[in-house]
Amino acid sequence: MHEIRLEQVLRRLRASGARRVLDLGCGSGQLLYRLAGEKQFKEIVGLEVCSHSLRQAREMLADHLQGEVGRLRLLNGSYIDPQPSLVDYDVAAMVETIEHIKPEQLSAAEQAVFGQMRPRAVFLTTPNREFNPLFDLRPGEFREPDHKFEWDRGKFSQWAHGVARRNGYRVVLGGIGEEDPELGPPTQTAWFSLRH
Repeated sequence: MHEIRLEQVLRRLRASGARRVLDLGCGSGQLLYRLAGEKQFKEIVGLEVCSHSLRQAREMLADHLQGEVGRLRLLNGSYIDPQPSLVDYDVAAMVETIEHIKPEQLSAAEQAVFGQMRPRAVFLTTPNREFNPLFDLRPGEFREPDHKFEWDRGKFSQWAHGVARRNGYRVVLGGIGEEDPELGPPTQTAWFSLRH
């Protein structure tokens, strides 16, 4: 599922025509590695709060980091904090990351990403809680121990539409993975695009 998700995200970012890309919560750099292999992307920045994950990303991306100067950068930091150097990029990816922050930090994340960084588009993925029984998870059990919450489709839709409305974006919801007719897809997506 993880590989399918990354390929779908890469395809979406490529199709957007973006040249300057942010990976917010880039983890160990798996999406960055794919982005770095695409000539279309002229500037790629990974932001990650966990120094251990960032070290893994540096190792995986060592060849790319020594390549064209300034094309790929890795920054230690969080997207719930203001990042004045990351303003006005073409697109930001937030892949399976929002569920790792505490619910009370969501408004800070919204303000930092949609209010201050203001990329022209944001592609966000998060687990669909309704699908969890198909992974043999008990009610209330999360897919990863570090998850602070997992949303059903109704809650995700409500949050995404609120973020879009408050910050001048449009949003289109979707999914990744084989969809169950009643429970929906395993992964939920939101494509936010800035209203002009």
